[in-house]
Amino acid sequence: MNYASIKIMDVANGPGVRISLFVSGCRHYCPGCFNSEAWDFNYGKPFTEKEMDYIIDYASGSHVAGLSLLGGEPLEPENQKALLPFLKKFKEKCPNKTVWCYTGFTFDNDVVDRMFNEYEETRELMSYIDVLVDGKYVEALKDLSIRFRGSSNQRIILVKESLEKNEVVLHPDIY
Repeated sequence: MNYASIKIMDVANGPGVRISLFVSGCRHYCPGCFNSEAWDFNYGKPFTEKEMDYIIDYASGSHVAGLSLLGGEPLEPENQKALLPFLKKFKEKCPNKTVWCYTGFTFDNDVVDRMFNEYEETRELMSYIDVLVDGKYVEALKDLSIRFRGSSNQRIILVKESLEKNEVVLHPDIY
């Protein structure tokens, strides 16, 4: 997997100071995407153990609230394969840090109903993600007044609670 960038002091993609990993590769091609250069799976640099360790070491600081995964598209099957061992290691080393993931896929229809059955990594990957911001960016629904989303169709979902209840549970502190 390649990555487009790593931001170590991000305050726009989840609560608190976060480290944001922008992966490369996306097949959604949303019109108006702010990161369209990252649609190309070959864009950027290879995501290696060096970058993993850098993120984990930095996230260990008490001022960092957690990690946010963006893209490109973190849940493209190719990216899931690379992110799974990284998130497992991240949660082992930083168990109290939250992981947010931004995806153009929908949690219930795409992730749970389809990806859980098609890709062996998806279920375990989701076990390491605390919050999923789902849904494609829709330029006509762009809303600068909403927190942590680009367009009003996107949802901020508590993953573990949603899986336990078998229904989408929205983040109560954001809405």
